[in-house]
Amino acid sequence: MNSQSGEEDPREGNKNIKQDESSRLLPSTPTSQSSATTTTGEEEEEAAFEAREKILIVDADGHHSTESIDYVPPFSWKKLWLFTGPGFLMSIAFLDPGNLEGDLQAGAIAGYKLLWLLMWATVMGLLIQMLSARVGVATGKHLAELCREEYPNWARLILWFMAEVALIGADIQEVIGSAIAIHILSNGFLPLWAGVVITALDCFMFLFLENYGVRKLEAAFAVLIATMAISFAWMFADTKPSGKQLIMGILIPRLSSKTIRQAVGVVGCVIMPHNVFLHSALVQSRKIDPQKKGRVQEALNYYLIESSIALFISFMINLFVTTVFAKGFYGTKQANSIGLVNAGQYLQEKYGGGHFPILYIWGIGLLAAGQSSTITGTYAGQFIMGGFLNLRLKKWLRALITRSFAIVPTMIVALVFNKSEASLDILNEWLNVLQSIQIPFALIPLLTLVAKEQVMGSFKITPIFERLAWTVAILVMLINGYLLLDFFISEVKGLLFGFLACTGTVAYVSFIIYLVSHGTTVSSTWLSLELSKRNPYAGN
Repeated sequence: MNSQSGEEDPREGNKNIKQDESSRLLPSTPTSQSSATTTTGEEEEEAAFEAREKILIVDADGHHSTESIDYVPPFSWKKLWLFTGPGFLMSIAFLDPGNLEGDLQAGAIAGYKLLWLLMWATVMGLLIQMLSARVGVATGKHLAELCREEYPNWARLILWFMAEVALIGADIQEVIGSAIAIHILSNGFLPLWAGVVITALDCFMFLFLENYGVRKLEAAFAVLIATMAISFAWMFADTKPSGKQLIMGILIPRLSSKTIRQAVGVVGCVIMPHNVFLHSALVQSRKIDPQKKGRVQEALNYYLIESSIALFISFMINLFVTTVFAKGFYGTKQANSIGLVNAGQYLQEKYGGGHFPILYIWGIGLLAAGQSSTITGTYAGQFIMGGFLNLRLKKWLRALITRSFAIVPTMIVALVFNKSEASLDILNEWLNVLQSIQIPFALIPLLTLVAKEQVMGSFKITPIFERLAWTVAILVMLINGYLLLDFFISEVKGLLFGFLACTGTVAYVSFIIYLVSHGTTVSSTWLSLELSKRNPYAGN
């Protein structure tokens, strides 16, 4: 009725005023593109962070409005502080209970010999994560959203399913790790299933902090990371590992046939599929001007510095754990039987109590690792589900659904394996294999998209950088392929199971070949048009 009265209004001045007002408030959309308007609206609803949630990045000199589009402002410590946060949340995946178990087993079985591999694996992880951040900053969309728009429906649904499976596998390890820590700190009073329930509930308490701003949530993670660093540094100081062997372990590459499995575990734990999706969304929590190429480059520069610092801290924490178990258990009869469940007790027997028993120091560090990684897992699940499926759900409802996906199977696991340490270790191996299988379905779409000019515009990676990234990705996939082959040779028994494994392998390899061969298509052209609405440098 208003539009009718607007068209019939004889006072042309008022009509023009209304039209000017509507043109400032609403996007101009041709009639033939009404469906596209709806899609755009949905995408705004499903953005990683709403405009009011983003942290505004401003200059102290006030020259923001007069600079050229290519101008990159000089380095500022204040700005680095404003950009600090996403990299530390991302680094949690390098410190989850699964990684800690890989660290302690590498130390107990290989001693100090794999520290060099831990360092270079962290560097490879930084490279992959910075590509993820680059996609998020340059396009204004996170990886799951880009996959939804880049791939046909059948491929998109398979990628979503694989991402969810990887997330559930990681979440089971993380929740079980928290439950083990709660069992330790309660002096055995609380069983695993009770720890699972506590972890499930307090996860929502931490996510509730997001309602008070992204910085509050990031501060909570900073406390958890600091708790891990202090706990494991305390253990490191108590056990006094050999400084000479530590330096030699970092600088001199050594690998023997007896430590290949531990080496594969060290590299395989670095690339977490859900973390690749997560980082591309986290970087959008800062509000930058996408119309200015220099501002986008500035954000990428700060994220590189921040992520490098975060992963250096994660490397030091992993190094502390590895060297503590190298000093205490390398060459002992317990080396091959040590795992996450019994590690605390072994430490207690080896090093005793002191003023504060080492068992509880280990428990506190493990609890911080489990809690923080569980929360980031839930966070990643929200972005993965929303991005791939474009669901219009409230954040709390999406968090509830995501949490339920992991908590239900974790409760079953906790009840079934509550009394069996050996069974939990076997389960952990299967979960590591499960996540290794999913790695190509995060890395290949990432490397495909970040090298496409239709998607990234002038921020696509150079051919040399692209070859380096593919070399790292192929190396990681081959290492995990070795782990899978070794695992299935030792575990797959029987004709039927073997047939199912072979059939699954053929389908798996076929889909990987499809993803690799997925070149510039009509969908990429359409995607570049969609992205150009948000970012003028995508699709140029």
